Amino acid sequence: MSVVVVTGSSGLIGSEGALFYLRQGYQVVGIDNNMRQYFFGQEGSTLWNQERLKKIGKDKYIHYNLDIRDFVQINKLFKKYENDISLIIHTAAQPSHDWAAKEPLTDFTVNANGTLNLLTAMERNCSQAVFIFISTNKVYGDRPNELPLVELDTRWEIEEKHPYYQGIPEEMNIDQCLHSLFGASKLAADILVQEFGRYFNLKTCCFRGGVLSGPWQAGVPLHGFINYLMKCVMTGTPYTIMGYQGKQVRDVIASCDVISAIDAFYQAPREGGQVYNLGGGRASNISILEAIDLAQEITGKKLNYHYSDKNRRGDHIWYITDLHKFTAHYPQWKITKDVPMIMQEIYEENKNRWPST
Repeated sequence: MSVVVVTGSSGLIGSEGALFYLRQGYQVVGIDNNMRQYFFGQEGSTLWNQERLKKIGKDKYIHYNLDIRDFVQINKLFKKYENDISLIIHTAAQPSHDWAAKEPLTDFTVNANGTLNLLTAMERNCSQAVFIFISTNKVYGDRPNELPLVELDTRWEIEEKHPYYQGIPEEMNIDQCLHSLFGASKLAADILVQEFGRYFNLKTCCFRGGVLSGPWQAGVPLHGFINYLMKCVMTGTPYTIMGYQGKQVRDVIASCDVISAIDAFYQAPREGGQVYNLGGGRASNISILEAIDLAQEITGKKLNYHYSDKNRRGDHIWYITDLHKFTAHYPQWKITKDVPMIMQEIYEENKNRWPST
């Protein structure tokens, strides 16, 4: 039986991927030790999602409470399934650039060393598999902030005539800029994934994500912007806008569209070490102020928020993804959900789980 290994299987993208391949008839091996609770407290716990996955997957889903920093255990697991493994989806990470500054060693060992462990275990035990790494647009550091941005009423923008109007391409320079420690650790992992693909001739791929969103995310103040904002509006939790007048722009991609991109590559992998920017692009982007208005419209409730002049160090003022490389390689793939659809789905799926105060 073909096996799909998913790290961070109780998280947003991990659980979406696990369920997708379970429905395709694969045996899914999930790796998740709920470290998100360590990062973000009880609010960040993904145990509820793990239980949901076990219930749906039944005997097709096998869960391992392993730490990806433990190479001996990771290698033992990969050895157990060896040539049955056809796909590895690596989503496990420390995902917040604010949190990384508190514990740089933890951040780096999870994001970089953990990725190295998985790649090494793959190369030793199942080199025929496809390896997908969920990277981040933070690998570009704050370089996008050097673009000639224009301040509008509700957002920052870039002029239509600018070559980056359609978004940030993979060719953007990553050097001599501020990445945040999180961005640096993810970049180290990103380069490792590329190098294992090229050096060992493995089918590896990096997806440099923008805001990945959906109803099954444990959104917290430091990670999961759209999900957390919706939760705050729905529950009456105070929300803080961090700098840039709340006009900073993010593109947002639904978790299901991320998985369909992963599957497109898996079904027709290209040479190892591929890198693709993956986000909502021009079809699905929003500013903080615009997202607040939309969340209030969807829920019929007012958000209790205040503004802080202190923006996050290394944060992007404007980031929209250029999808042209991926859509050129996989023209059958497309964005199926935009921001309003994503936020509406978060509301519908969680209105009974997030009671109002």
